[in-house]
Amino acid sequence: MLHRLVAEVTCSAAFASLDAKAPQRARTHLDRALTFAVLSRDSEAAFHVWNHMFLASSMGENHPEAVAGAEVMKRSSIARRDPLYASLGHLRNANGLARVPARRSDALRALSDAERAFARASDQERPEWIRFYDSSEFDALCGFVWVALGEHERSEYCLHRTLASISKEKTRDRALYTAHLSLAQAKQGDLELAGATSRQAYVTLPLTSESGRTIRTLTATRKVLVASGSQASEVVEWIEESAEWT
Repeated sequence: MLHRLVAEVTCSAAFASLDAKAPQRARTHLDRALTFAVLSRDSEAAFHVWNHMFLASSMGENHPEAVAGAEVMKRSSIARRDPLYASLGHLRNANGLARVPARRSDALRALSDAERAFARASDQERPEWIRFYDSSEFDALCGFVWVALGEHERSEYCLHRTLASISKEKTRDRALYTAHLSLAQAKQGDLELAGATSRQAYVTLPLTSESGRTIRTLTATRKVLVASGSQASEVVEWIEESAEWT
C-alpha cells in the first residue's frame, strides 16, 4: 500500500513537471515512480506511471519510445481486466503511431481498437486519476490522433464533440481544447474563425491558472495566422492582442 501511495504521489509531481514543459524533470520522477509501482505489484499503479511515461516521451518527441510505452499499457493485466484501461492504452498507442513515419495504418487500427474498448467500458469504481478519461476526453484524444495524421477536419469534429460534453467545472480543460480547436481551424485555412476561437480559449482560461499547454497551443495557432499574412480584422486584432503573452 505504501509503495503504491509513493508511486501515485510521484506521478502527480511528474504531471506538474510535464505541464511546465519539463519532460526531463518529469522523467526523473517517473523512473522513481515506476520503481515503487513495481514494488507494489499493482498493475493499475504501473499503468498510471506508464501513462505519464508516454506523455513525457511524446513531449520530448521520442515517438518510438512513446509507442513502446503505450504497448506496455495496452498489454497490462489491468487493461485485460478493464476495457477503459485498454481503450486508453490503445488510444495512446494510436497517438504515438500517428507521429511515426509509415505507421498510418497501424495508427488507424489502434484508434479503432480504442473505440471498441471504450464502447465496452462500464461505470464502476476506479482510482481518481483515471476519471479524467470520460467521453469528452476520449473525443479530444481522438482529435489529437487525427491532427497528427493531418486530418484537421476530423480533428475539429472530435473537438466540437468534446466541448459539447465536457463538464462545466473543467474550465482549464475547456480552455485547452478550445485552443486545440482554434489550431485545427487555422490549419484548414479558417483564419478568422481560428482567431475568434483563440480569443474564446484565452478568455476561458482561469485567471488563477497558468496553463502552459493552452498558451503553447494558442501560440502555435498564432504562428499559423501570422504566416498566412491575412489582413482580416479578426485575425489582425487577435495577433496584436496575443503579442503580449506569446
